[in-house]
Amino acid sequence: MKIRKAVFPVAGLGTRVLPATKAMPKEMLTIVDKPLIQYVVDEAKEAGIEHFIFVTGRNKGVIEDHFDRMYELDAALAARGKKAEMEILARDQPEAGAMSFTRQQAPHGLGHAVWCARDIVGNEPFAVVLPDELVLNTPGCLAQMIEAAGKLGDKSNLIAVEEVPAHLTHQYGICGVGKRHPHGRMFEVDGMVEKPPKGTAPSNLSITGRYILQPEIFKILETQERGSGGEIQLTDAMIGLSKSQSFYGVEFEGERHDCGSKAGFLRANIAFAMTRADLRDGLRDEMKKYLKK
Repeated sequence: MKIRKAVFPVAGLGTRVLPATKAMPKEMLTIVDKPLIQYVVDEAKEAGIEHFIFVTGRNKGVIEDHFDRMYELDAALAARGKKAEMEILARDQPEAGAMSFTRQQAPHGLGHAVWCARDIVGNEPFAVVLPDELVLNTPGCLAQMIEAAGKLGDKSNLIAVEEVPAHLTHQYGICGVGKRHPHGRMFEVDGMVEKPPKGTAPSNLSITGRYILQPEIFKILETQERGSGGEIQLTDAMIGLSKSQSFYGVEFEGERHDCGSKAGFLRANIAFAMTRADLRDGLRDEMKKYLKK
C-alpha cells in the first residue's frame, strides 16, 4: 500500500477547553512553541504523506493562514537579520498545492468529517489523523502504522490502539483482539464497539486518533446512520467495512497525549518541553520552585 494522502478533521468546536477556544481553533493552541496542527502535519510528513487534506468549519481560516506564506513577516525578519526564525518558517512551509481545504458545514461527527474529504482523497487508501491527539515518539505513530501496512495485503485497514484502564473503556471506541500478526505489535481486529456500556468491552484496547483506511469506507459513510452522541461515528462505518475487509490494530510505541482536555493539554506541554535541550533545565528549576510552595 502506498499512502500518499492524510485527512485532518479540524472542524470541531473544542468545547472541552473553553474559553480558550471561543475565538481560536483548538488546533492552533500551542504545545511549547508550535500549534497542535503543526505537530500532526510534521508527523504526517515524517511518514511520507504528500497531500494534506483539512476538513474545516466556520472560524477555522487561521489554520489555512498558518500554512501560507506571510510576506510582511518574512520581510520584517529579513530586515532584522533573524535568520534562525526565517529558517524555522521555511522548514514548516508546505510545497505549493500540497494542501487542500474543504468544509464540514455542520457538526455531524468524525465519520461525516471524513466523508467530506471523499472527492479529494479519491480511490486510494488514506490516513486519518486527529490533531488533538499527539504521540511523543520517534518515529511517529503514523510512520509506525505505514511501516506495518507494508506487511499487509492491499485491502487492509489499520487502527492505532493503546491500553486504557478497564473502568474507563466506556469512554472510548474499543476493539477486540484476534490473531497476532508475525509483526510483533500488530493483531487482527476481532470486532469494534463505540463507547460500550460498563463491563461489556471486548478488551481494554482503545481506538486512538490514527487510522489507515481503504476508500470503500466512503460508500458506507454515505448512508451511515447516527450512532453514539447522535453523530455519524467513524467506528460504526469501520464495523461495516470489516465485514468485507481486514482490520488490524497497531500497538504503537510512544506516549499519547489527549490535548483536547485541559489536563492532557498541560501534561503535553510539560512532556514536549522536557524533550528540548534548550528548555529542560530551566523547566526543572521552575517546577522545583513550584513544588516547594
